[in-house]
Amino acid sequence: MYPPPRKDFIALTLSDPHSRDAYNNGKHRRRSCWRKWKQLSRLQRSLILFLLILLLVVGLLFYPSVSEQWRGWSDKEEWLELNDRGFKAELSPAPGRAPAPVVQPHLGDAAADPVALAKPKEPHVPVLAKLPAKRKTSLNKRGPPSLQKDANVSRLNGGGKPDVAPQEAGEEEEEDKDKTIVSWRGAMIEADRATEPSPSAAPKEAAAPPPPIDPTAAAATLEVSSGNVSRLEAVRDAFRHAWKGYKDYAWGHDELKPISKSFSEWFGLGLTLVDSLDTMWILGLKEEFAEAKSWVENELSFDKNVDVNLFETTIRVLGGLLSTYHLSGEQVFLEKAKDLGSRLMPAFKTPSKIPYSDVNIGKGTAHPPRWTSDSTVAEVTSIQLEFRELSHLTQDPQYQEVVNEVSKLVHQLPGKHDGLVPMFINTNSGQFSHKGVFTLGARADSYYEYLLKQWIQGGKTEDHLLEDYLQAIEGVKKHLVRQTGPSRLTIVGELSHYRFSAKMDHLVCFLPGTLALGVHNGLPGDHMDLAVQLMETCYQMYKQMETGLSPEIAHFSLQGGAGQDVVVKPADGHNLLRPETVESLFYMYRFTKNAKYRDWGWDILQSFNKYTKVPNGGYTSISNVRDPANPGPRDKMESFFLASSCQTAES
Repeated sequence: MYPPPRKDFIALTLSDPHSRDAYNNGKHRRRSCWRKWKQLSRLQRSLILFLLILLLVVGLLFYPSVSEQWRGWSDKEEWLELNDRGFKAELSPAPGRAPAPVVQPHLGDAAADPVALAKPKEPHVPVLAKLPAKRKTSLNKRGPPSLQKDANVSRLNGGGKPDVAPQEAGEEEEEDKDKTIVSWRGAMIEADRATEPSPSAAPKEAAAPPPPIDPTAAAATLEVSSGNVSRLEAVRDAFRHAWKGYKDYAWGHDELKPISKSFSEWFGLGLTLVDSLDTMWILGLKEEFAEAKSWVENELSFDKNVDVNLFETTIRVLGGLLSTYHLSGEQVFLEKAKDLGSRLMPAFKTPSKIPYSDVNIGKGTAHPPRWTSDSTVAEVTSIQLEFRELSHLTQDPQYQEVVNEVSKLVHQLPGKHDGLVPMFINTNSGQFSHKGVFTLGARADSYYEYLLKQWIQGGKTEDHLLEDYLQAIEGVKKHLVRQTGPSRLTIVGELSHYRFSAKMDHLVCFLPGTLALGVHNGLPGDHMDLAVQLMETCYQMYKQMETGLSPEIAHFSLQGGAGQDVVVKPADGHNLLRPETVESLFYMYRFTKNAKYRDWGWDILQSFNKYTKVPNGGYTSISNVRDPANPGPRDKMESFFLASSCQTAES
């Protein structure tokens, strides 16, 4: 029962009387314990042994979770150590030494021009001008030293090209201050130079409207034929068919119910109509656009006693109005956007500056949902693009200030896991809640997407956004990326209290396009490798289904052997006409010129036409993507089907 004692230790202890007595007493105690054990009944001894075995089993079960927590603390310590020592050497090139070159994408079978891909292209995104806003004291700054410069202060520029000449030895310090070189694991990005407006400029004067874009010319550039079929015309036909159902049965209302030939009302703001305006312009549908514009001008009113969701109203209505103003130059869309934006501002009047989820646009009051004081992280961090753009166009800084405050608060919050964020945030405390669950699906998805797009929108000068985005992508690769067993598909799963789940929402399929957009703007080339792999997986979520349409949620088989990679649970097999996959296909084709991505988008459109198209007009979401004989129409056409899916189906 006990290991044999060492002989030299016994000899040493028995030479001393006190030690000898202690040794004899120990032997007596051991014999006494054994006699007591023997005196116990067989039932008592069995019960004690059972409890000991149970404790051992429980300890073994919890060992991986505990060890993972300790490893997490170890990672944090290593990060802090790198903060203090390692990054200084990496981020500060020695004088006279040129910065490391940008790592470019490795596109195996892409049919793109290698010379063109070797040089990052300028983004086709309008860069915001600096607003006449007061500069506030920055919050705690985190991250590598050279990423901390003005890390929590938005510095929006008015355009300008990046200065790509490497710094030479002996240059004066004044020239050094003009450049901001950001390095992250081999990628060197040089910030665009800002051209600030003159202080004497009238602060409240609205920015000059952009010249209108000819929709016919814009659409003509997309014309692509496949055999005798014009794919662009097929997309136009799909839009016209969906629009016919909306116009006939739901005109001016939020959403079409194509099966029952009726409508449903969510906020009473004509969601589908406003959300589709820019698509009509891009597709060159002048007659439909004119009718919709007339409704916006004469019928759309925000002066009504109704609670609206801040996030949904921002991305569908405010975003629809702003994008249509940019395309058409029609002042009515900017005026409506300004009216709506001002009515959404009460949502930000919270103790923490984290906005409430709901706001009454008629009464000017706001509140959280009835069942919780939390907002979702995706909602509060995915309204920034629209509010910042509204400030840019109206030269009124209030809209940008409130959303930038949210970004700064989330940037410095504890509770992240290698850049990954929890799904909920409390509007009273301003802290993450329900910690321990990390996903790129529902309730967190667009947080990651908007980090990159805000950085591009702001002229690549807001370093805290870039820092958060790059850390998050590293966290995704470290914790969430796995490969399936049957076909070795790359997936992005979820982490729940340090346990991995091979569950992937269709919403996650925004990620391939976002990664490709980042590489297009100079971020590390291995991001494109991951984008290519994930794009294949998102397409397989469609292809491996009997209807050719993806489920809302997919589980994946990580075990080897034959069989399908995608496993669909009964409650997850519906398709809501979501646009994330076709939007990523749009990015992937535009940046790589690989025709397979365009062909995949065409395949998906054919499946939509076959299983979701309603004869009298409109498209419907379905309940079961695995049953082509009875897909189960759900009698609802979401506004984002016309806003995004049709717009990107033909790239």
